[in-house]
Amino acid sequence: MKTYIPEGYKPSLGLYDTQKAIGVIKNVFQIKLSAALHLKRVTAPLFVEPKTGLNDDLSGKERAVSFDIPYAECNAQVVHSLAKWKRLALKRYGFFVGNGLVTDMNAIRRDEELDNIHSVYVDQWDWEKVIDNTMRNEAYLEDTVRRIVSAICGTLDEIKWQFSGLDTELTREVKFIDSQELFDMYPGMSAKERETAICKEYKTVFIKRIGGALKNGEPHDGRAPDYDDWDLNGDLLFWHEPLGIALEISSMGIRVNAESLDRQLTISGHNERRELMFHKLLLNGELPLTIGGGIGQSRLCMLLLGKAHIGEVQSSLWDKETHEICEKAGLLLL
Repeated sequence: MKTYIPEGYKPSLGLYDTQKAIGVIKNVFQIKLSAALHLKRVTAPLFVEPKTGLNDDLSGKERAVSFDIPYAECNAQVVHSLAKWKRLALKRYGFFVGNGLVTDMNAIRRDEELDNIHSVYVDQWDWEKVIDNTMRNEAYLEDTVRRIVSAICGTLDEIKWQFSGLDTELTREVKFIDSQELFDMYPGMSAKERETAICKEYKTVFIKRIGGALKNGEPHDGRAPDYDDWDLNGDLLFWHEPLGIALEISSMGIRVNAESLDRQLTISGHNERRELMFHKLLLNGELPLTIGGGIGQSRLCMLLLGKAHIGEVQSSLWDKETHEICEKAGLLLL
C-alpha cells in the first residue's frame, strides 16, 4: 500500500488537540490494560546483546540496527520488540501466575516499507503475563483478547467525552476466525485482502493461528518460531473507516513451551538458535509459561482519533513522495 490521502479527508482534531489527545490515550489505555490483565509497569531496554537471542526476529528478514559499545566490550542491537526479553524479565523479577508486566517499547525497523500505517519508528505497549499449563488453550486466549478490546473501547469512550468532535465508532464484539478458515472463505484473495474483507463485515476481528503453513503451503503472515505458539496466537484487527482498511492493532499469543519451540525451530529451519541463552533456558523448562503481545501506540492513536496517516500521531522520517502527497492534501506530518 502506497501513501495516499482519501479524497475529502479532514482530521477531526487540529494539531494541539491531537497532541493533547495522544497524551490522554497513552495514559488512559495503559491504566485500563493494566487493570484488565493484572499488569505492573516495568522499565525495558532499548537495545540488547545479539548473542543472548533476546531480540525479536519478526519474520526473519528484517535487519536490526547494530552498533558496538567499546567500554562494555560488546555489540548491541536495537530491539525489534521485547517478545523474548519480557519472558526472561518475568523469571528474574519473580512474577507469579495471573500477574504480568507492561512496558513502553521503542524500536527502529530500518527495513519497514513506508506508507499510511507503517513507519521506521515503532512504539508499542509490550506486555507479558505468567500463566500455567491449564491456561494454554484457545478459551483463555480469546478471553484475553476480549479484555484488551474492552480496554480499547473504554479508552475511546473517555477520549470522545473529552473531545466532542471525534466520531470514531468501534465494535466491542470480536469475530474470532482461524487463518485457514479465512483462507477458505476468500481463496482468490491475498492475506491482506482477506483481512480487509472480514474486517469490513465484522469490524473487530481476531485471526487465529498465524505462522504455520496453510493448505497452500504459505503462512497467513510471517512469525518468528521462538515466541508465539503458532497454534495459540493471532492478530487483532479493527476496521479503520478513514482508510477503508483492516488496521492491525496487536499481535499476540500464548508463548511457546519447550515442546512447541522444539517443533517450530525444526519446521522453520532455525535449529542453530538452540545454542542461544534464551532458547536453552526455554528448552530446559527454566522459563515461566506466558501469554503476551504488543499493542501499537501510534496505531491505536490513529484508530481512535480517525487519522489517515501514522505521521499525524508520531514523529518519524519519510520519503520525499510522502511529504509531497501529504503537503498537497494539507496534512501536517509531525
